[in-house]
Amino acid sequence: MTPKAVTAQVEYAPGRVISMETGRLAKQAGGAVVVRTGDTMVMATAVASTNARPGQSFFPLTVDYREKFSSGGKIPGGFIKREGRLNDKEILTSRLVDRAVRPLFPDGYRNEVQLIGSVISADGENDGDMIFGIGASAALLLSGAPFDGPIAEVRVGRVDGDFVVNPTKDELKSSDLNLVVAGKLDAIMMVEGEMEECSEEDVVEALAVAHEVIKELCQAQLDLRAEFEAMHAPIEPMEYEVDLPSPEMVSRVRELIQSKLEAHIRAPYDKKGFYGGLSDLTDEAVEAISAEFPEEEANAVTAQIRSAAGIVSRDVMREMVMADQRRIDGRDPETVRPIWCEVGYLPRVHGSSIFTRGETQVMASVTLGTTRDQQAVDQVFDQEDKHFFLHYEFPPFSTGEVKFLRGASRREIGHGYLAERALQGMILDQEEFPYTVRVNADVLESNGSSSMASVCSGSLALMDAGVPVNKAVAGVAMGMIADETRHVVLTDILGTEDHLGDMDFKVTGTRDGITACQMDIKISGLSRDLMLQAMYQAREARIHILDIMDQTLAESRENMSPHAPRLTQITIDSELIGAVIGPGGKVVRGIQADTGVVIEVEEKDNLGYVTIAGSDENSVNEAIEIIQSLVVAPEVGEEYEGTVRNILDVGAIVEILPGKEGLVHKSELSWDWIDHPRDAVQVGDKLKVRLMEIRDRGRLRLSHKATLPRPAHIKRGDRSPRGGRPDRRGGGNHGGGNRHRGSRRS
Repeated sequence: MTPKAVTAQVEYAPGRVISMETGRLAKQAGGAVVVRTGDTMVMATAVASTNARPGQSFFPLTVDYREKFSSGGKIPGGFIKREGRLNDKEILTSRLVDRAVRPLFPDGYRNEVQLIGSVISADGENDGDMIFGIGASAALLLSGAPFDGPIAEVRVGRVDGDFVVNPTKDELKSSDLNLVVAGKLDAIMMVEGEMEECSEEDVVEALAVAHEVIKELCQAQLDLRAEFEAMHAPIEPMEYEVDLPSPEMVSRVRELIQSKLEAHIRAPYDKKGFYGGLSDLTDEAVEAISAEFPEEEANAVTAQIRSAAGIVSRDVMREMVMADQRRIDGRDPETVRPIWCEVGYLPRVHGSSIFTRGETQVMASVTLGTTRDQQAVDQVFDQEDKHFFLHYEFPPFSTGEVKFLRGASRREIGHGYLAERALQGMILDQEEFPYTVRVNADVLESNGSSSMASVCSGSLALMDAGVPVNKAVAGVAMGMIADETRHVVLTDILGTEDHLGDMDFKVTGTRDGITACQMDIKISGLSRDLMLQAMYQAREARIHILDIMDQTLAESRENMSPHAPRLTQITIDSELIGAVIGPGGKVVRGIQADTGVVIEVEEKDNLGYVTIAGSDENSVNEAIEIIQSLVVAPEVGEEYEGTVRNILDVGAIVEILPGKEGLVHKSELSWDWIDHPRDAVQVGDKLKVRLMEIRDRGRLRLSHKATLPRPAHIKRGDRSPRGGRPDRRGGGNHGGGNRHRGSRRS
């Protein structure tokens, strides 16, 4: 018998519905929910282990989102023809859900939890990424895991001045804002997105619009769970243990190290010395307290002491900020760390910069390429060729650690994508700047906000490379420390402040508005006023940073690096593409061979876009002249510098433009008589000719004689002298000069 499904749905806009279903699929999972919008469907599952692994020291949450090609009626490309490792879009979607649900599990919870989202139907208009967050939350509610949800995710766009929740693919193309928001019934938990220099008020208004729909979706999940329990049985909460030190242990460690810790925190700051001092104080507590316990309990007790020392350190540092408005490095809440920056550091790359803010340093380099270097994106919901991309790398030496170098981590992909979106709106469209642009952001030192330093360094490197950016972009990470009655918003947070604080809010933009943002909040009830305070404070810091960047390089260089390729794009009528390419590509290959350039031809919007790239400007200009001559129709009366391609008995075949040839009759090769065209020209000779006539079927009649001055001995109307041939103008002399031909009648 077909099992009966439990359903719930929300109509969040006229004609737009998100529905949820459970009870039919994947029933052995802890929780399984199918979420649908339009014809896009995502199956989300949640499974939590019943016990933690021995020695587990962190919360092992795994989130994987997979867009199956079969869901859109496609077969994966490549040789293997099946889905491989997660692509960047799938990783970014997984990170969005991870960041939204992770803070809602208990502190010290160490059981493994796995969330899997599978796109099982894709309509091409409604993306599956947002509804995965809804399904993952609903599945967790059904699993009995200790999850303080529900949460929901929505996307907000703005089309023609009106906010649109979960815009379609077409609507998103015309939107000036693309904001992903996750939240609970009573609070926003996570924000990430890009925008076209929006104001702080615009962003806060978009969050308010999003939260109204989020509340409806959260309530629908609670209704789904209630109906499921009514149909089956109440969901039993899972039993679990938390790995936290006892209050007695925290109190004991506080007695031992708090006074020394306060003195250490107020000492002159550097990252190595700061963490070295914390480690020494922790070791002191371990040595003093562990001696009070039996040896067989040493390992467990040591872990408890170290965890308690972390809690004490967190409390002391937070209290110092809120009570004294003083941070661990001595700054007040609104001060940005000292900055220095430099451009042109790397001599052989196309553009480079170093941006250093405090103990965070990023070196960025820019590489310019042709359209052949574009990044092909072939996904279920997206098919495009990216002409701008930023790659962020975070090597272990940047934090003084030793680790294996592997492929890009999820964190590196996420940080790089944020920096990419912060900058991409300031780069001209490919029609105006036809280069493919790659930015490498290498973190050399890190003590917080390395992704925002990547934005600053990337912006400077782009300008150093001569990429025409509309405006410089800077970024800053904001934090917050709050309790029931107090709060302090922090500008340009350190790594420690990110860890011990209640908010991580990254904001990028120009002097005129925000281009991207990312926010993670660990507390509930962040008010509109508090959010605006953080954004206004970020704007002041951003402008301060831009002032310093402008002192180094205020606008894009007029000339590109001599090591960068020279690239030009010309537009032609689409009907003339064939003339440029030639039969079987003969013409375009010939131009490339003669000039050493690379030529790419693309048809778009009934126009042909011809891109010419070469190592030097002269070769590019030569190729442009050839292509322009190909697409210009010959005109009668015009003179051309042609090339003799073939010699016939009647004349010479001369190419006046690439692919356009005509006949110069031997009588038009010279004012003097010639017996054979080879007497005047040879194959390969350059010959100036005039186009005399375009005959039927496009045949060209050319003349070299018409380009030459008339010799003095030839009168107007006379034909060319015939050299050694007898002059027959007197009636002929076949039988002798005085031959009498007699009467024509007999």
